[in-house]
Amino acid sequence: MRVALKECEWETIGADLLVIFDAREAITLDDPDGHVAALLTELRRAPQTAAELSGSLQRRGIPLSEEDVSGGLSGLDSLGLVEDAGGRTLGDPDEDERHFSNLSFYGTYASLERRRAAFHRPMSQAHVLVLGVGGGGSSLVQCLAGLGVGEMTLVDQDRVESRNFARQFLYHHADLGRSKAERAAAWVRDYDPRIKVHAADRWVSAPEDLEDLIQGVDLVAGGLDGHPHANLWANEAAVRNGVPYVLGGANRSQLMYLSVDPGRTACLACDYADRPTGDGPDAVAYRIVENMKLSNPLTGPMAMQVGSLLALEAQRYLTGYEPPRAAGHRVTLDLRNGLVPEWQPLPRNPDCKVCALAPAREGERG
Repeated sequence: MRVALKECEWETIGADLLVIFDAREAITLDDPDGHVAALLTELRRAPQTAAELSGSLQRRGIPLSEEDVSGGLSGLDSLGLVEDAGGRTLGDPDEDERHFSNLSFYGTYASLERRRAAFHRPMSQAHVLVLGVGGGGSSLVQCLAGLGVGEMTLVDQDRVESRNFARQFLYHHADLGRSKAERAAAWVRDYDPRIKVHAADRWVSAPEDLEDLIQGVDLVAGGLDGHPHANLWANEAAVRNGVPYVLGGANRSQLMYLSVDPGRTACLACDYADRPTGDGPDAVAYRIVENMKLSNPLTGPMAMQVGSLLALEAQRYLTGYEPPRAAGHRVTLDLRNGLVPEWQPLPRNPDCKVCALAPAREGERG
């Protein structure tokens, strides 16, 4: 394996070597003989195998064996400073150019064991069912398209209205009165013809309304309006089919997102079962909020924030670059305190009838 050095800079300070890869963190290494600095310099010159590096260093009078170099490379790998040179590209110049920034992002997480391309390929092969292509959903579609998702099915029953233009940037004035799902799908095709996209112009009134659409899907994302229980129906469809579900939305002063990993985390039905009941103030307030009819206060920046948060969580599930941040949690960002996120665990209900529908995962049976 030829090892490549990631983009980093370093400087010797006495017997120490100060290395910076991520601007928020300085790594200090003990390097009294200058061997680490020499190894970094050789790697910057060109990707090399441990044997080639040993030969290059010995020609410079630095007596490091191949075993010594291998140990040094393992140490650099543990610090996130090197990666497999063979996996930095997708092998197609056009694809490499199209996904230059995506591959650069994955370079932060790449290592000698997992290549940049290995992060991107699951995304390029994934099928995401997007529920709602309005405020947050329209931004979610754009983010997923930018990330290079392989396929999307877009579900929405609404038509484009002029009031949508404050926060839904998929649409144009020529789209007024036309199906959002169809026009969003047309945007995706124009943006990147390599992405497969399907439009489903339908009303969701039960989990069964999504059953045909969820087959073969890798992730469900978005949020449905129109009925207080719409997202509970989507939750049941996702859990029943063992498909992760990423949900988000907003009210007057808060943005929110959460994710459900069927069989591993609490689901939305668990959370709903934990709602206050009876005639106390909390229960009454909950019922009022659940049934309030509000004019939509979502602005463009808020909608884009929600869509971006959902897309990042979807990216975590689909690529594994890091664990999902909102799995089994509701993450709330309050506009009144500068959008500082707060995590609240979803209460897991051991008697949840929806969670009981989750199929057993391979390797987790019994």
